[in-house]
Amino acid sequence: MPNETRRVTRALLSVSDKAGLIPFATALHAMGVALVSTGGTRQALADAGLPVVDVSDVTGFPEMMDGRVKTLHPAVHGGLLAVRSNPVHQAAMLAHGIGPIDLLVVNLYPFEATVAAGKPYDDCIENIDIGGPAMIRAAAKNHNDVAVVVDVADYETVLADMREQDGATTLTLRRKLAAKAYARTGSYDAAISNWFAAQLGETTPAFRALGGTLAEPMRYGENPHQWAGFYRTAERRPGVSTARQVQGKQLSYNNINDTDAAFEAVSEFDPSRSAGVVIVKHANPCGVAEGATLREAYEKALRCDPVSAFGGIVALNRCLDADAARAIVEVFTEVIIAPDADDEAVAIVAAKKNLRLLLTGGLADPRQAGLTLRTVSGGFLAQSRDNAVVDDMELKVVTKRAPSAQELSDLRFAFRVAKHVKSNAIVYAKNGATVGIGAGQMSRVDSSRIAAWKAAEAAKAAGLSETLAKGSVVASDAFFPFADGLFAAAEAGATAVIQPGGSMRDDEVIKAADEAGLAMVFTGRRHFRH
Repeated sequence: MPNETRRVTRALLSVSDKAGLIPFATALHAMGVALVSTGGTRQALADAGLPVVDVSDVTGFPEMMDGRVKTLHPAVHGGLLAVRSNPVHQAAMLAHGIGPIDLLVVNLYPFEATVAAGKPYDDCIENIDIGGPAMIRAAAKNHNDVAVVVDVADYETVLADMREQDGATTLTLRRKLAAKAYARTGSYDAAISNWFAAQLGETTPAFRALGGTLAEPMRYGENPHQWAGFYRTAERRPGVSTARQVQGKQLSYNNINDTDAAFEAVSEFDPSRSAGVVIVKHANPCGVAEGATLREAYEKALRCDPVSAFGGIVALNRCLDADAARAIVEVFTEVIIAPDADDEAVAIVAAKKNLRLLLTGGLADPRQAGLTLRTVSGGFLAQSRDNAVVDDMELKVVTKRAPSAQELSDLRFAFRVAKHVKSNAIVYAKNGATVGIGAGQMSRVDSSRIAAWKAAEAAKAAGLSETLAKGSVVASDAFFPFADGLFAAAEAGATAVIQPGGSMRDDEVIKAADEAGLAMVFTGRRHFRH
């Protein structure tokens, strides 16, 4: 078994992110470690008064081709890859004047940040690191002898290990660092390959790489016996992954899943048009509404299903104000997510110490293209995000009666909500608010009946004698395969219907709508959400 500790005599540092660099390099120098560096990193070390050798003096070649070629040389890679206990490797080092590199510190060109900033194609290409990944992989492969650091957060861990080992690193640490190094280069290459695919318009490339950075380990997954971690990808989309948590305990796996569903749904509602609120429970909206103010929208959304809203997620499309905050905290709520919050609202929420408040800085663009993933045994499914928006759809009136202006407004609202309800989805809406939602049933008629029952129960909770579905409109995420679902909607009191159309029995369904006096429009777009 190889000796577990390896003394660090020489380190090569080449970093794009210079946070913590000088204190780290200063500590290495104090331990007697010789410093080798490149370009801007070398200059930063020299400006700090640290003795540092330029990599050009090690290789005998100057940096060239705008810095594209500087570390791709046997004097560097030999120092990283040489097995210290191998006599043949040692002889080669001696014969060619190659010195060992015991510690490599590299963080890569900021390709992901360059893409996220919307920089031009050529700028993105120039921010693809070549020498960095090559060195990282070499050092990680030879981790029995070499420590590799790719994360600023590991600087202090390495120094602590070296102090404890009198200037050496342990094999345990080097293995952990190597594993992280390969994960980093894998994530980096994934970001590059996916960007290239997008540039080329390739929706199904032969190889699809995935990569992410750990945001935080979770206490457990969907259930307590499952482990879980929350990872961020290179996509910069406002939402739970980019939000600042102002207060409250750590988010759980289910909290994150539900909060994402809520915020994606509320982002469908233009804040310049009206205040919008979505209440989600178990990844399904249980109440959605628009109003003149957030408080009005919240109260309308809550009325739809006050029982399910208990312990739910509340998402808002505008800055959380004090009036809305007071109403929301009256009901036990797990998470509030909004683009922003004023100081008074933050103080009101702070009185509920476990209530999480997340601020995203903006809404997600419902029209933005993107990738969604789902695992299956032995693989995963990848598809484009459902970025179809009802406001962009040409609605076709298929019944004898056309919807009124108010019905048409509510139809668009209901279809906007149905996009975010698990299939089979049926949504009853009236005056810019949901009044009954049926989600995730095996048959569409069952979803219709459940939504109608929910509307009746909501009316009872509000002390009303007439179901909330009376005079409402109804949206279906997919076509009605039979007229029975339509009959259920008519019986509940709906007056107009919006659905994709496209069934072999469309004529039968249209006829039933006409007989019931319903107005019906087709969108030509389906919103399955399984």
